[in-house]
Amino acid sequence: MNKRGILWGAGLIGAFALLAAEPSWAQDATEPALDSGDTAWMLTSTALVLMMTIPGLALFYGGMVRKKNVLATAMQSFAICCLATVLWMVCGYSLAFTDGGAFNAYVGGLSKVLLAGVGSDALTGTIPETVFMTFQMTFAIITPALITGAFADRMKFSAMLWFIGLWSLIVYAPVTHWVWGGGFLANAGVLDFAGGTVVHVNAGVAGLVAALVLGKRRGFGSENMAPHNLVLSIIGASLLWVGWFGFNAGSALAANGTAGMAMAVTQIATATAALAWMFGEWALRGKPSVLGIISGAVAGLVAITPASGFVDPTGALIIGAAAGLVCLGAVVWLKPMLGYDDSLDAFGVHAVGGIVGALLTGVFAREAIGGTPGLIEGNAGQVMTQVYGIAATIAWTAICSFVILKVIDITVGTRVSPEVETEGLDVNLHGEVVQ
Repeated sequence: MNKRGILWGAGLIGAFALLAAEPSWAQDATEPALDSGDTAWMLTSTALVLMMTIPGLALFYGGMVRKKNVLATAMQSFAICCLATVLWMVCGYSLAFTDGGAFNAYVGGLSKVLLAGVGSDALTGTIPETVFMTFQMTFAIITPALITGAFADRMKFSAMLWFIGLWSLIVYAPVTHWVWGGGFLANAGVLDFAGGTVVHVNAGVAGLVAALVLGKRRGFGSENMAPHNLVLSIIGASLLWVGWFGFNAGSALAANGTAGMAMAVTQIATATAALAWMFGEWALRGKPSVLGIISGAVAGLVAITPASGFVDPTGALIIGAAAGLVCLGAVVWLKPMLGYDDSLDAFGVHAVGGIVGALLTGVFAREAIGGTPGLIEGNAGQVMTQVYGIAATIAWTAICSFVILKVIDITVGTRVSPEVETEGLDVNLHGEVVQ
């Protein structure tokens, strides 16, 4: 056999070997494999989101109450961090992220109670399931903690623990399943990248219900209830801002272009909303306040949350401006007009900002970014899909929150006595004071 024949024979043998090996290659390509880069980013994101509650939210809310209630307010965020962690481990994660069988449209199952089967080698996509579970745990921590801003200064600590514990399992876990766990809102095509409905509308509406059920603070409208230390609040808001990159960019669950765009639009929307609130307040009241600019920043963070994986920088700019002005209107106009006492504006910032962001996600979503076009790309139906998701979330959280609070009020009571409220929650509920 000449040299050319030998080369042709070797080539044919190699080709057959490649064809024979192809099925195993194809199989390997479809199997998820741990990616160390994605895992490193998600470990970082998890720590950033936890920082949003402790110390971020604890300082943000703690600085905005009167001095006699600062420890009680910060204690709520810290205690909720502990309580939500245990509940998420016991059954919250399972209810949110497993198959619920016949009820899967509405709630997950119990197959991962006590984290059964969540071993060190289990994966969610390209990251360990333990990391995914803990990342989602930090969302389950901050969401109920946000509610406490609405009833600050007047709720029993024991009642707060009961309310948050029941709410986390009855309201938060099912809504999470609806949107991110394969439930009916996910199947309907509702877009919520990092928690506009799951976190902010959910918590903000629950906060409004709690404020209405408990009633107004003693002296509301007649006493000076100005924040006692806005330095604490601006530090808390700054920690929230930084931590929010884990919240939004981390929701990509990978170190990729989606995470990069989510980070960019988060920064743009937040800064724009802070400026919009500041200039709006400046025009209305003659002075730009520290409380105003940090509230505007949080409103922008809230509004870009559902949109962060779907919109471009121009969309983020418009969403931020809208959030700053609309949330300012909710705080300075809507709240006084309706007369409810939402102590730290959990409803005005989180529910209203979440609604603005969820609706505008349906307007500015880009197919090239998140795979789904919005109104500006000809898909007007996406706006109505977003309305459906918002309405379902509002209805569930409002009804369930009301029922839970009423049951607690009948059993252990929800509100501290007038004497305790007047003297302060710190000394009466915790036996400590800030000097």
